[in-house]
Amino acid sequence: MKVIIIEDEKPSARRLQRMLESLNVKAKTMLHSVEESILWFQNNEHPDLIFLDIQLSDGLSFEIFDAIEIKSAVIFTTAYDEYALQAFKLNSIDYLLKPIDETELEKAVKKYQERMPKQQAVSIDFNDIKKLLVNPIDREYKKRFSVKVGQHLKLINIDDIECFYSENKGTYLYTTEGRNYLLDTTLELLEKELEPQTFFRINRKFYVNINAIKDIISYTNSRLQIKLKTYNDDEVIVARERVKDFKEWLE
Repeated sequence: MKVIIIEDEKPSARRLQRMLESLNVKAKTMLHSVEESILWFQNNEHPDLIFLDIQLSDGLSFEIFDAIEIKSAVIFTTAYDEYALQAFKLNSIDYLLKPIDETELEKAVKKYQERMPKQQAVSIDFNDIKKLLVNPIDREYKKRFSVKVGQHLKLINIDDIECFYSENKGTYLYTTEGRNYLLDTTLELLEKELEPQTFFRINRKFYVNINAIKDIISYTNSRLQIKLKTYNDDEVIVARERVKDFKEWLE
């Protein structure tokens, strides 16, 4: 099985390569830009499977498909939210949200291996996807959440929420008053409901409100530690794979 990785962040590409090796899948070729990828496809036999990041350093990776007829299966790796990914009406095998989880990666690889005999050329409606990613459709994001307190329902305005986090299979919101409340949802579902300019998913456990950030500190392994105004129950760490996007989000 011939596999390549197209990812502009070299540490992320190497991490994915190591994760694949643990599944006995070797990805010897790693490409880091649209231009480099087009040149490679013009001069090499196409692989069986591509792990493809959507946003590369010199543009959207869909530009590769505009220039070259790709006949490989595709697993997208992306930090885009689940809502945007609804546009993917294509013959890809799967998509993986960053930071990539080992279990999800294993599932995606197995899914590809099960489909290998039926593999066909990739067919992607790029125009629809690019429109959605470059000019997202205006959406109404949640202005408040209702939480159960005993026999009562309490309404909490979005501006009063410092962060959302998952713990022991539950999802919680934490308020500026220092209270936490259990929600009947998941962090994945919240991606469609939170204003992306205000809330950012820094790792698999936390969403933080930009207005609640008190301090940002350099941390081990090229990560960042966030100090929130009220929340201090646990360390709030930006995953290494999300640091670049987080810094861009801050601006």
